[in-house]
Amino acid sequence: MSAPTPFRVLVCGTNFGRFYAEAVHRRPGYALAGILSRGSAASRAYARSLGVPYYTDPDDLPAGVDAACVAVSSSISGGQGTELARALMDRGIHVLQEHPVHLTELTDNLRHARRRGVRYRLNTHYPHVAPVRAFTDAARRLVARQRPLFVDAATPVHLMHPLVDILGQALGTLRPWRFADPAPLPAGGGPQPFRSLHGVFAGVPLTLRVHHQLDPSDRDNHALHWHRISLGTEGGVLTLADTHGPVLWSPRLHIGRDDDGRFVLDGPGTGHLGLGTTAVVGETGTFRTVFSDLWPEAVGRALDGLREAAGRGDDALRAGQYELAVCRIWTDLAARLGPPEIVRPGTPRPLAVSDVFPADGRSPASPGPAPAAHPRSGTRPGPGEAGGDGPDDTAPYSPSAEFFDLVAAEHTATASAPAIAALLADADLSTGPVVDIGAGTGLVTEAVARARPDAEIVACEPSVGMRAVLTSRVFSDPDLRSRVTVTADAAPGLDLPDRISAVLLCGVLGHLDAPARALLWRRLNHRLAPGGLVVVELMGFEEPLTLPETRLATATAGRHRYEWSFGGAPDETEDGVMRLRSTWRVHRDDAPEAVREVHDSYRWAPFGLKDVAAESGLTARALPTRPGAPPLAVLTRAPDAPHAQGVPPGPGVPAGPGEPPGPDAPDTPRTTTGPSPSPSPSLVPSPPTTEDHR
Repeated sequence: MSAPTPFRVLVCGTNFGRFYAEAVHRRPGYALAGILSRGSAASRAYARSLGVPYYTDPDDLPAGVDAACVAVSSSISGGQGTELARALMDRGIHVLQEHPVHLTELTDNLRHARRRGVRYRLNTHYPHVAPVRAFTDAARRLVARQRPLFVDAATPVHLMHPLVDILGQALGTLRPWRFADPAPLPAGGGPQPFRSLHGVFAGVPLTLRVHHQLDPSDRDNHALHWHRISLGTEGGVLTLADTHGPVLWSPRLHIGRDDDGRFVLDGPGTGHLGLGTTAVVGETGTFRTVFSDLWPEAVGRALDGLREAAGRGDDALRAGQYELAVCRIWTDLAARLGPPEIVRPGTPRPLAVSDVFPADGRSPASPGPAPAAHPRSGTRPGPGEAGGDGPDDTAPYSPSAEFFDLVAAEHTATASAPAIAALLADADLSTGPVVDIGAGTGLVTEAVARARPDAEIVACEPSVGMRAVLTSRVFSDPDLRSRVTVTADAAPGLDLPDRISAVLLCGVLGHLDAPARALLWRRLNHRLAPGGLVVVELMGFEEPLTLPETRLATATAGRHRYEWSFGGAPDETEDGVMRLRSTWRVHRDDAPEAVREVHDSYRWAPFGLKDVAAESGLTARALPTRPGAPPLAVLTRAPDAPHAQGVPPGPGVPAGPGEPPGPDAPDTPRTTTGPSPSPSPSLVPSPPTTEDHR
């Protein structure tokens, strides 16, 4: 059986067009047909680096080009992008054009596509970016449960068009909409970066704040921030903190009162007070990962929409009604706001978090607990959870890091370490380093280094407490020190080598939500060398269950006896998720009362071998280990499979919006979700190693 013919795509423009070219280059089912631009030496060199033809005139294009991505400014930005799009449609080529495009031009382009019998789509880009999709998916689930009470949104003026699309995706419709003129500015107040207006969007009260300043020669670099959106309901507020994440969920604060009007803080009916004040869902990566992963993946999703529309043979004008409505709303808002203030500021100096929060994680003036140093999916510690024992106990695993090896050392030495060492003994590790994600205190890292003296290892551990032990372990051994690189990176946005020979994911995946796992699998597939291996610790249960708190281990050091208890239960606020809890009690001599008690808690999404295989797109098999130990699996690419350049979401991973509605529902974007994992028998796990983004 012959392989399906790839969808051949021409990319026009080599500035933002590079993200389009990267998306086509890495996405299965697509082929880069060439680069078209005005003829600069840099553009010609770029085409040569990709090994594709270079063109300067649409008339020179060969037959067989299916689609073109026009990442060239349209007339609204002083460019020739729209004329180029129509010239390509005249040649029977489907077109995906980068925003912004004037409403009149968009209407004419859709009509032109109808006449030429091709598909035309306007790409607002940002609704396809993974954190935005996570927000819009969650928003659709939220508004299906509770009536939205308000939307508060902020955007730079040049990204206002995509903001309208994001709001339409989040609320499931655009209509009805209406807006008041912006609030007047005070006299004599000097330059005001923001303009505010109120209105109704999809029938929901809207407050919109627009950074209404623009450097025409360098728009993106001088935005004070990117998209920020809060959607409120009776049950809480869902927030997109930034276009590139994370997403926040803040349950509604409500405290009952007794007959005397005093707060009721415990007893029946107060279970909701155990909710975390804000849950951080998903990951924030670096700007480098935005460019290397998030944006090309977003472009790939937009391309998928164009390809599917071409396959269905949609009427371009009829299918474009949602895009036209988005553009009308944007035009209305722009007209009310008027022209932005033209500014030409100097080069800004971005600050790192360490510039704002000192190395100890808190402001010198603040004696309280520090904010988490690394983003994670889950809630901040509450009373009796992580953070309850001391000022530095603010992140999962950090409170209990001092005790971790007392239990994990024996488990690792008798179960995971020998199994992984045996697997890697004959593996080809010459193509890149072994990457240990969530390396914890370095027990598995050390075992791999002992088994393979030739291996380079990258050990990634974001938890400060765990990484302190890991670093000490590496520094105390000259051999480890020469071959092991320790990083503070957290999945899925960690900095990965270009080629990886093996990946270790021991006790990590359950800390990630579905979009974060999907992103991690895509990134690993892009970099995993042919014949590369991925080891996953499965933890032994595939669905949420109740694990009664049980004392699982004791250890003695000097005059202290240490007792470890472990338990868990389904999370009351998030379906398909557990909250796992560890308690360490330190006793002096034989005293029955503990002199110290340390609590640790973290979110865990159970999964099984089938789930891992489906989400990763790899072939999975169980790895032999000792009876009773948490199961291990090894994942490989099938021998006849091409090198993966993108992995579609598997079961349980929301597909996300991205396809415009059909003619029967012009304002309503569609979303889909996969089935939930099937249940299986469970085992009480040993403590997961850490990956501090949960």
